[in-house]
Amino acid sequence: MPTPARTSVEEIVSAGSSILDDAGLPGLTMQAVAARVGVRPPSLYKRVRDRDELLRLIAAATAHELGARLDAATTAADPASATPEERLVQLAHALRTFAHAWPERYRLLFTPPAAAHRPDPDAQAQSVRALLDTTARLVGPDDALSAARTVTAWATGFISMEFAGAFQLGGDVDEAFSYGISRIAAALAADG
Repeated sequence: MPTPARTSVEEIVSAGSSILDDAGLPGLTMQAVAARVGVRPPSLYKRVRDRDELLRLIAAATAHELGARLDAATTAADPASATPEERLVQLAHALRTFAHAWPERYRLLFTPPAAAHRPDPDAQAQSVRALLDTTARLVGPDDALSAARTVTAWATGFISMEFAGAFQLGGDVDEAFSYGISRIAAALAADG
């Protein structure tokens, strides 16, 4: 087994994220992480205080990854030609794509099991920077935060219902998501 000095916080967070993806929150134990990085469990505590800190670090890494993906979504198309309304739709779709790729990390970020698991405010701010920039262009800086919260709440509710299998009435769920975010973007644009 490697010495604890060879095991970094980044490796521990990466291993914890993978375990979370594979086994969900109940499967994310310090023992499982130690086995994944090749150290004994007590060695982890030299780098990460406890499971709560590990979850907070995973949430922070997830927030940074989400922020990078949302930033990329706004620059994928020609920024000069995309309207704020179109950018908002792109961001919502990127958020949903992220949630489907890493549902357990998404849940940890948007519905943490405890306040101790929330990422620090800087990580949270970075994760939504592209959304706040877009809503500021759409509705103005005074209402940007409220608009971003509205979009995030709607998308998170939709995605949570989707994960729970709550859409039982038929129809295309992808079309429903597109319809919903398009209507929200249009309503915000009309108010802005």
